[in-house]
Amino acid sequence: MKETHYDYQFNANEWSIISSLVVGALVVWFLPKRFTKKTAGVYLLCGVFFGFFFDHTLSVLPVSFYDLNDNSKFQVMDFLSHWMYAAYSYVFFYLYDLLRVTPRLSLVYILAWALLSVGAEKLSSSTGIFHYQHGYNIFYSFAVYLLVLSVWVIFYYVIRTRGETQF
Repeated sequence: MKETHYDYQFNANEWSIISSLVVGALVVWFLPKRFTKKTAGVYLLCGVFFGFFFDHTLSVLPVSFYDLNDNSKFQVMDFLSHWMYAAYSYVFFYLYDLLRVTPRLSLVYILAWALLSVGAEKLSSSTGIFHYQHGYNIFYSFAVYLLVLSVWVIFYYVIRTRGETQF
């Protein structure tokens, strides 16, 4: 069984979270506006909600497949790490809309983003943000990304067809 070694110093994992938050905020801020503020807010919160939901579903007892950051207790940096997903989800919706991805090509778009997500998680794991345990590995995350991104595409079409007045 692989032993988890935590790093209790303020270093790579914390700096990765902070830099991801800053870069993500700058990207969202400087992208030309495509959505109303209300829709943009919803798209930003999609990332936060799904990140929080799956991280706390998979990283707490009884399953506890991984720990976030410096130990298994919830800390401020864990909270901030969930906000990293906001820019990620916004850019996902932004590019989906900008590129005018058709339903027929949605699977290709989802697969590309799932692979990008696995790469980002691998990088996050190498900086100490994720500590896998109990046989969990990044390939399980790929399935989670496929599910989440598929739900996001459906959600995009719901908002697009029903309009903002419905939500």
